Amino acid sequence: MENVAVISLGCDKNRIDTEHMLYRLVQGGFAVSDVGDADVIIVNTCAFIESAREESIDTILGYAELKKTGNCKKLIVTGCLPQKYRDELVKALPEVDAFLGTYEYENIVDIVKGNEIEREESDSEAVATGNAESDDNVFYQAENCGRLLTTYPHVAYLKIAEGCNNKCTFCTIPSIRGAYRSRPIADIYAEAEKLSADGVKELILVAQDVSRYGCDIGSSLVELLNELEKLPVMIRLLYCYPERITDALIEKIAASDKIAKYIDIPIQHCSEKILKLMNRKTSRSALEKLIKKLHAHGIVVRTTLMVGFPGETQKEFDELCAFVNKVKPEYAGVFAYSKEDDTPSAWLPGQVKKSDKVKRVNALGRVCAAVTKEFNAKQVGKTLRVMYEDVDFDKNMFVGRADFQAPDVDGVVYIKGSGLEVGKYYDVEITKSTRYDLYGKIVSKN
Repeated sequence: MENVAVISLGCDKNRIDTEHMLYRLVQGGFAVSDVGDADVIIVNTCAFIESAREESIDTILGYAELKKTGNCKKLIVTGCLPQKYRDELVKALPEVDAFLGTYEYENIVDIVKGNEIEREESDSEAVATGNAESDDNVFYQAENCGRLLTTYPHVAYLKIAEGCNNKCTFCTIPSIRGAYRSRPIADIYAEAEKLSADGVKELILVAQDVSRYGCDIGSSLVELLNELEKLPVMIRLLYCYPERITDALIEKIAASDKIAKYIDIPIQHCSEKILKLMNRKTSRSALEKLIKKLHAHGIVVRTTLMVGFPGETQKEFDELCAFVNKVKPEYAGVFAYSKEDDTPSAWLPGQVKKSDKVKRVNALGRVCAAVTKEFNAKQVGKTLRVMYEDVDFDKNMFVGRADFQAPDVDGVVYIKGSGLEVGKYYDVEITKSTRYDLYGKIVSKN
C-alpha cells in the first residue's frame, strides 16, 4: 500500500476540497501519512492573491526537492493555482507529475495510480467560466463525496455554495471558482447529519458568500438554518456579505440556541469612495447601522479590512481607523490590497506604494487589536460556555473556545480544571484577559 500526504493551503473551502480528496484516496486503497513517509505528495494550492501564489510555488518547490532526496516518488499539484495557470505551470514546473484544477478532484485516484486522464473543457474550465449546463452537477457530485476530516473531530466546515457573483473589482475568485451555485438544502442536510452522527459538535458554514445562499435555487439562508437546527450541533456563520444580512437572519441568530451569536462580515472598507471603486454594494451608514443592530442583538462581529486599495489616501485610511473605533467589531483581520493583473482594480489610478500599505496594515492592526483587547477585558468576571478541544503543555492549561471564537482566527480560552473531555462544553469563569485570549477556571460541567 502506498502512502499519500496532502498539504492544504489557503481557505476553509480548500480544506474541504482536501478532505474530499483524502476520502477518495483512502477508498482507492492508499494510506494517509506524514510527508516524510509519503510515496506521493499532493499540494492543494491557493491562488487568490500574489502572496498566496508565492506560498503555493514555494511549497511546491520545497517538495520537489524532497522528491529528489526522500521517499517521495510522485508530486501532484491541485486546486486554484493549476485551475488558473495550468499551462504556465506545466512549462515552469517539470518536477510536478500532474496538475488537477478545482473541479477535477474526482480524478485524484486515477492520477495517483498513473492512469491517463483526458481533460475536457466541459468539466473544469467550463465550470470556472460558467459555460456548461453541467456546472452544477460537477459541483454537487464533488461535495456529496465523503470526507476525511483534517480538523478536530468535533468541528467541521460545511460548504453550502461555490463560486461568486459579486464581481468585486479586486477579486479573482469568479475567474477561478466560477459563478455562484448553491447546494440543495437536502444535500447539505444529509452531509451535516452524517457529520453529526460521526461526532461533530460544531458545523461552520462556508462559501464565498454565505449570505447569498439560495438566491439561485429559490431558497434562503434562513430556510437552511431552520433545517440544520434539527441536528444536535452548534452552527457558525462565516463570510456573510453585509448587504444581504437581513433582519430575518439577525433575528434567527439571536433567537436560536443552535446558532453561535457570531457572524463574519467581510466589509473591506468604509469610505464611500473606496467602496464604490471596489464595486461593493453597501455604504458607511449602512455598515454602521448593521453592526449596531447586530451588537444590539448580542451578536459578536468579525470582519475583514483591506488597506492600500487604489485611490486610498491618508484621508480614507484615517476614516477607516475612525470607523473601527466607532463600531468596534470584536475581531478583525487586516490585509493589504494585492494588485491582480486580470482584475479591474489593477487599472485604477492612485496605486499605493508597498511601503505605505505595510505601514497602514500595522497601524490599523493596532487599532483593531485595541478593540479586541477592550472586548476581552469586559469578559472578566463572566461565566462563559466553552468547548474544550486541546492542551497547551507550555502553559500547562486546557484550551477551549467560547461561542464567540471561531477556530484558528480568533483567540482562545485557557482553562484550569481536570477531567475534561474533548468536544464537550463547560461553564468557565473568566479570571483574566489579554489582547487576544481569555483565562478562566471550570465552575461546572454541562
